[in-house]
Amino acid sequence: MAMDPKAVKSDLVLILDFGSQYTHLITRRIRSLSVFSLCISGTSDLKSITDLNPSVVILSGGPHSVHTPNSPSFPDGFLQWAQSNGVVILGICYGLQLLVQRLGGEVCVGHKQEYGRMEINVEHPSALFPSEKVGHKQLVWMSHGDEATTLPPGFHVVARSQQGAVAAIENPSSKFYGLQYHPEVTHTPEGMETLRHFLFNVCGVEAGWKMEDVMEEEIKVIKDTVGTEEHVICALSGGVDSTVAATLVYKAIGDRLHCVFVDNGLLRYKERERVMETFEKDLHLPVVCVDASNQFLSKLKGVTDPEMKRKIIGKEFICIFDAFAQELEQKLGKKPAYLVQGTLYPDVIESCPPPGSGRTHSHTIKSHHNVGGLPKDMKLKLIEPLKLLFKDEVRQLGRILEVPEGFLKRHPFPGPGLAVRVLGDVTEGNALEILRQVDEIFIQSIKDAGLYDSIWQAFAVFLPVRSVGVQGDQRTHSHVVALRAVTSQDGMTADWYYFEHKFLDDVARKICNGVRGVNRVVQDITSKPPSTIEWE
Repeated sequence: MAMDPKAVKSDLVLILDFGSQYTHLITRRIRSLSVFSLCISGTSDLKSITDLNPSVVILSGGPHSVHTPNSPSFPDGFLQWAQSNGVVILGICYGLQLLVQRLGGEVCVGHKQEYGRMEINVEHPSALFPSEKVGHKQLVWMSHGDEATTLPPGFHVVARSQQGAVAAIENPSSKFYGLQYHPEVTHTPEGMETLRHFLFNVCGVEAGWKMEDVMEEEIKVIKDTVGTEEHVICALSGGVDSTVAATLVYKAIGDRLHCVFVDNGLLRYKERERVMETFEKDLHLPVVCVDASNQFLSKLKGVTDPEMKRKIIGKEFICIFDAFAQELEQKLGKKPAYLVQGTLYPDVIESCPPPGSGRTHSHTIKSHHNVGGLPKDMKLKLIEPLKLLFKDEVRQLGRILEVPEGFLKRHPFPGPGLAVRVLGDVTEGNALEILRQVDEIFIQSIKDAGLYDSIWQAFAVFLPVRSVGVQGDQRTHSHVVALRAVTSQDGMTADWYYFEHKFLDDVARKICNGVRGVNRVVQDITSKPPSTIEWE
């Protein structure tokens, strides 16, 4: 259960996703202009699209060629529906080529492929570009091998690349437009200006997407769903998402919300004590703490596969919630019917596969335990009030709900906890204890240096390797730990954080001197993509 997109007081810009790694960025950029945007599979059926009643539909880029057999496409009747209902269509990259091909134009394999930064020239007055842009060059980010060579009737070229390839096309009378480059990425400096002009001046969209409205609508949905008699369980992790979700539900139904904090044996250093103190002192939420460390760790013994770990942890959580619900039933005389989860929009997007992948929608990267890792026989119905929001939007919502700033600024922590930061068997030796100490030193050093709020997420990883070292004139054969810190807007893409060498030197010394069993510290300097933020 989440807010109905049709209830949003804003025009909807719907993204049809054809598998581009940048698709979620279009959604983010549009929302940053206070316009509501959603992303669904490009191969969705026509009813799924029309039911959402979008004002604008953007066809995303993708890794496919329109010449490939079974390359993904929008449903039959889609363009006719758009035209008869005055819905504006914008094709980006693969989306432009799809538009051209489906309307009877021609797309050929390009003589010269265009990847990376390119200059384009706006050649003619057009709806897509303001008049002052005509005759001017602008830098854009290209990523295509095919190109449109013959345009469908009614279309004309308004911009070309330096090499003469089509860069922008339009048919204003049909309200069909196309860009052969990615306006949503930062490598296209004037891209946001182009999107803003397109949405407000060309499409006439109104900016009505506000967090205050989201909060009111979510509270209404929760009240309507839960009714006046039902009780709800919320699993609190101490992170931003579950905290904001709990506060929202508490605002809607008051003390019919029953919060539970599960110590799964996979928490960070002194996390249980710190979190419980904060819940009680700052949030004034009634929280029961369940110590299930042994239950989780015994089930994880000998398990090394990351997906298996996630599924086991998701299943154990549900077992605990079920047991907690049964206890509440005896106490209240009726069983709680709902479970609150802090699932976010990136979780939903990442847990869906892309069109043309042989599955049904960007590749499934990992199963989020809030989404795909839940057992099918779960007895509690889900309430997911944050399901349509990105992380920074959740923080905005939290501020409106007066959640303490210290909570809102906490770095994300994965649902499976340290299980995905100890590579291999989490129960082997004292891996968890070593990782807790290393992580505490790293995070505290970041806070002491005043860097915590500049970093999206920072943590340590316990590696399943030993290395030779020398400590106290003795040869050692000890553990290796990795440090990871990234910057990001929404967790969908990320870059590694550039620490000063002195900081890294100090941290490495503190770890090797302060944590028994570690003799080597390495830093992860990979962005996302190609890596994910977590190691598992």
